[in-house]
Amino acid sequence: MAAVIGVGRFVYTPILPPMVEALGLSKSQAGIIAASNFLGYFAGALLAAVRLPGSRRAWLIGALTVNAMALAAMGLVDSMLPLSVLRFVAGVVSALGLVFASALVLDRLAASGHGRLSAVHFTGVGTGIAVSAALVALLHDWRTMWFASGALALVATFAVMALVPPDHPGSQFTRGGKRAPLPPGFAPLAIAYGLFGFGYIITATFIVAMVRGTPAIASLEPYIWVMFGLAAAPSVALWTGLGARWGIRRTFAIAAFVEAAGVAVSALWVTSATVIAASVFVGGSFMGLTALGLIAAREGSGDPRRRIALVTAVFSAGQILGPIFAGYLYDHTGSLAGPSWAAAAALVVAGVLMIAGRPETASHR
Repeated sequence: MAAVIGVGRFVYTPILPPMVEALGLSKSQAGIIAASNFLGYFAGALLAAVRLPGSRRAWLIGALTVNAMALAAMGLVDSMLPLSVLRFVAGVVSALGLVFASALVLDRLAASGHGRLSAVHFTGVGTGIAVSAALVALLHDWRTMWFASGALALVATFAVMALVPPDHPGSQFTRGGKRAPLPPGFAPLAIAYGLFGFGYIITATFIVAMVRGTPAIASLEPYIWVMFGLAAAPSVALWTGLGARWGIRRTFAIAAFVEAAGVAVSALWVTSATVIAASVFVGGSFMGLTALGLIAAREGSGDPRRRIALVTAVFSAGQILGPIFAGYLYDHTGSLAGPSWAAAAALVVAGVLMIAGRPETASHR
C-alpha cells in the first residue's frame, strides 16, 4: 500500500509545484494530468471487478512492478500527452494493487480472527506519503524526484515479493457461477464514497501548490506534505478502532465531517495555522475514510473483491472530476476557495448519506 498508493498515487502532489514551474504548466493542465491518474484508477477498479484468471498475489506483484516503472518514466518526458499517459497507467495499477492487496489481506485477517489488524494494512498509505515526501524534499530537480520515487517503489516491490506468500489453494478467481447480489445499503455507501473522492482530492492535490504560491508561508513547502503523511499513518488505527466501537458507517460519517472542516479552513484563510490544520485534518481522516469504506464494502457474502472494486470505481469517478473542476475554476478566478467549499459540502453530504444508511452493529470482523 505504501508503494502503490502512498508513492504511486500521492507523490505527484509534492513534485507538482517544481514540475509546473519548470515546464510552465497552468493549474488546469496540472489538473488534467492529475485527472488522468484518476481516470486510470477508475479503469483499473472496473478491471478488478471482472473475473480475472490467476492469483491475487500475481496481480499484486505485476501492479507494483508497473507502478515503479511508470513513476521513473515520468522523469523522462516533458509534455502533456506522455505525462498524462504515464499517470493514467500509474492509476490503473494503483487501483489493481489496492483491490488485490486489500482483498487478499482482509480475507486472511478475517480468516485468522485478526480483522482489527486491517489498520496496519491501510497505514501503509500514510507511511508511503511521509517517506516519499521526505525523499522528495531532499532533492531539487523534478526529474530526479520522479527517478527516486520509482526506485523507492521498486524497493517496496521486492519487499512484497519476499514477504507475501503465495495464495492459498482455491483462492484463484473462478469462472462461471452466479454472483452474490449486492447487500442492502450498498448504494448509499458507494455514493458517499464517490463524494468522499471528490471532497478530499482537491486539497490533497493542490495544498503544496497553495503553500508555494503564498509568499508568507512558502517556507512550509518542504514540510506540509510530510505532515499530511504523518497524520495519515496512525489515523487508520484510530478510525477503525472507533468503527469497532461506534459502527463502521457512523464512524465514516464523523470522519467525513472532520475532513470537511479541514477542507473548509483552507478555503477561509491561507496562513501557516490554516494549512497545517488542513494538512492534519485531511491527512488524518482520508485514509481512515478509505479503510472504513473498504471494510464496509467487504460486508456481505461471496468474494469481496467485486464490492471493493465497485466502490473504488465510484470513488475514482469523484477524483476525476475534482482536479479538473478545481484547476479550471482556479484559472478563471485565481483562487481555490470556491472548489474547496464545494469539496467541503460534498464531504458533509457523504456523512449524511452514511448516517441515513442501513442500521449496523458496532463490531466488524
